[in-house]
Amino acid sequence: MRRRLILATLSAVAVAVLLLGFPLAFLGAQLVKDNEVRELQIRAQNIARAIDGRVARDAELAADMLDGYVGGNGRLSAYIHVIGPAGEIIDAGEPVTGRVTKTLALSDAKAIVEVRVSSWDLYVRSAQIIVLVGVAAVVAVGAGIVVAIWQANRLAAPLLYLSASAEQIGSGQTRPRLEPSGIEEIDLVAAELARSSDRLAKRLAVERQFASDASHQLRTPLTALTMRIEEMALSAPDNDVVQEEARVSLEQIERLVTVVDDLLSRSRRSLGGNNEAVVLADVVAQQVEEWSPTYTALGRRLVVDVDAATTVLATPGSLAQIIATLVENSIKHGGGTTTVRARPGTSGAVVVEVSDEGPGVPDDLAPHVFEREVTSGAGTGLGLALARDLAAADGARLELSQRRPPVFSLFLVGVPKSLDPEVVLPVGSVVSSGWSRRRRPPT
Repeated sequence: MRRRLILATLSAVAVAVLLLGFPLAFLGAQLVKDNEVRELQIRAQNIARAIDGRVARDAELAADMLDGYVGGNGRLSAYIHVIGPAGEIIDAGEPVTGRVTKTLALSDAKAIVEVRVSSWDLYVRSAQIIVLVGVAAVVAVGAGIVVAIWQANRLAAPLLYLSASAEQIGSGQTRPRLEPSGIEEIDLVAAELARSSDRLAKRLAVERQFASDASHQLRTPLTALTMRIEEMALSAPDNDVVQEEARVSLEQIERLVTVVDDLLSRSRRSLGGNNEAVVLADVVAQQVEEWSPTYTALGRRLVVDVDAATTVLATPGSLAQIIATLVENSIKHGGGTTTVRARPGTSGAVVVEVSDEGPGVPDDLAPHVFEREVTSGAGTGLGLALARDLAAADGARLELSQRRPPVFSLFLVGVPKSLDPEVVLPVGSVVSSGWSRRRRPPT
C-alpha cells in the first residue's frame, strides 16, 4: 500500500509538471524574448529622439552620445550604427558576429538608427527562464516525494496495526486496543473490529465458564468418591482384599481426573488458532508476482527455490504478509539477488529462508531488529515486529539466523503425512478479482 500511495502521489505531481510546467517554461521564454526585442526598439527610438534634439540645437553628432545606449544595467550589449541627416556614420559598441537580431528607427531629422544584438545572447536570456522552471519542477517533485512518503507512512501504520488486530481476532487471541488514527474510514473499521472483538470475547467467556463449571461439577463427585473409598479402606485395615480394591479404585479415579484435566486443557487450546494446510509455493508465487516489477525496475533479481509439493500449517493471509514483509525489507535494506528458499527442518518443520547479497544487519541493530520502531532510517520500524507477532500467532517462529549476508528464517509447522492436503484444501472454482471479470454479467 505504501508503494501505491507514493506512486499515486508522484504520478499526480508528474502530471501537474507536464501540464503546467513545460507550457509555462516555453511561454515564459517567449515572453522574455519579446520583452528584449521591445527593449531594443525603445532603445533605438530613444537614440533617434536624442539625434533630433542635437540637430535642433545645431550640436555636433558624436559617438559619445551613444555610450549610454550600448548596454549595461542588465541590458544586452548592443552594436549601434547611425547614419546622420548629412550622411555621416556613427558607430558605438562591439561589432556583433554570427546571427544577429536588429531593429531600426527613423528620426524626424531623417537620421537612421540601427541597433543590433547577438541572437545567441537573446536565446540565453530565454533559456534562463526554462532553467528556472525546470529547477522549480525538480523542487516540486522532491516535495512531492517527501509528502508522499510521510502520507504513506501515516496511512500505513494504522492499517498495519489494524491488520494485526484482525489476525488476532481471527485466531481467537485478545485484541489490543488501538488509539484513534485520525482517519475516519480506518477508525470506523477499528471500531467495528472492537465491537466484533467484544462479541467474540463474550462468547469465549461463556465457553470458558462452561468449561470451568463442567470441571467443578466433575471434580466434586470424584473428590467425594475418593474420600468415600479412603474411608472404606481405613475401616478395614486388616482386610487385604478391601485394601487392594481401594487402591485400584483410587488409581482409576486419579486417572479419570487426569483425563478430565487433559480434555479441558485441549478445549481451551482449541478456542484459538485458525491454521490450515497451505501450499507454500502458491503463497510465494503470489509474492513473486507482486514484487517482480519492483526488482526489475531496480535492476535486481528475485529467485525462488520452493518445492511445489511443500505444505505447511499456517494462516494464509498471515503467511503471505510475513513473506511480503521480508521481501520488502530486502528491497529497502539489502542489495543484489534476493533468494526465497524452503528446506525441511527438524521434527517435520519447514524452514523458509529469505536472504540477499546486501551489507547485512549492523551489529548494534541486530539484537533489536524485531522490536517496534527500531529501524535503520528507511522505514517505520513496524514491519518485522508485526511479522514476528503474526508468526507467533500461528505457532511459527521468525528469527535473524545470519547477519552478514542477512538471512531471515521462518520456522513453520509442516503438515503431517497422515493428513491429505486434498481433503484440507478441496479444489474449488477460481474467483477472479479483476475489474473486467467482476463487471462481466453471469452466463
